[in-house]
Amino acid sequence: MTTIARDTPPEQPRDPVPQADKPIGDQPTADKPIAESFGDDPERYNRARPDYPRELIDRIVAGRPGRSVLDVGCGTGIAARQFQAAGCEVTGVEPDERMAAFAAERGLHVEIAKFEDWDPAGRAFDTLTAGMTWHWVDPVAGAAQAARVVRPGGRIALFWNAFQLPPDLAKAFAKVYAEILPDHPMYQHGARAGKDIYAPLLAGTAKRLHEVGFDPAEQWRDEWQRTYTRTEWLDLFPTFGGHALLPREKVAALQEAIGAEVDAVGGEFGVEYATVTVTAVRADS
Repeated sequence: MTTIARDTPPEQPRDPVPQADKPIGDQPTADKPIAESFGDDPERYNRARPDYPRELIDRIVAGRPGRSVLDVGCGTGIAARQFQAAGCEVTGVEPDERMAAFAAERGLHVEIAKFEDWDPAGRAFDTLTAGMTWHWVDPVAGAAQAARVVRPGGRIALFWNAFQLPPDLAKAFAKVYAEILPDHPMYQHGARAGKDIYAPLLAGTAKRLHEVGFDPAEQWRDEWQRTYTRTEWLDLFPTFGGHALLPREKVAALQEAIGAEVDAVGGEFGVEYATVTVTAVRADS
């Protein structure tokens, strides 16, 4: 069933100020234009972005007190559909109408709102999840809202896919960004970012959750690998934060130059992934 409920009117984007889609410390990457840019091409986002490890989904589901899941920043429904397939009843909260519509067309109930402003209408959930989105949520207001909507004994699980390119290819990609986007060094840094990029965010988030009534948090780490072809990588990287705000000719130039670097290593390459999770149980009232 296709269902979308609007909680607050969508905000209009401002002039873009591109920056890296990487959280630092306990603060969200709070650049509104980047946050709003992911919905420019939801079909590509849904197609190119990887799923989350089945082992992680099973671990979260095994520890739930019930079947209800609230997926924060559900986007196109990548994580939400995995939880649905595992037998959960999922409600998504998503501020971008385009992403929400894509998810709803594929069977997810979505309510359109920023999580901090969302009205749960008295509902409480057994599990709250967020895949690749919690760094867009205000750390103080988001933690407080989570404490309100996760029932005592329920679990919050916030997770991110972090990746590490082969070292030589990471250097080559960084050089491409330096040549094509010399005024945006954050993209060069992003090309070299490793699997521990989210460590400060996890630590800060764990602290916030404990302050609002969750038990001391755990951190989980699921290591995995994926091989990308040239076509698959050129489909994926434009979904990274800020690329949708770049002029199309710049993105085309990046694709041509990065594609040449992939061709130089044989047309495909392996990527090391770590899905990192901070998770905690809501303390009994």
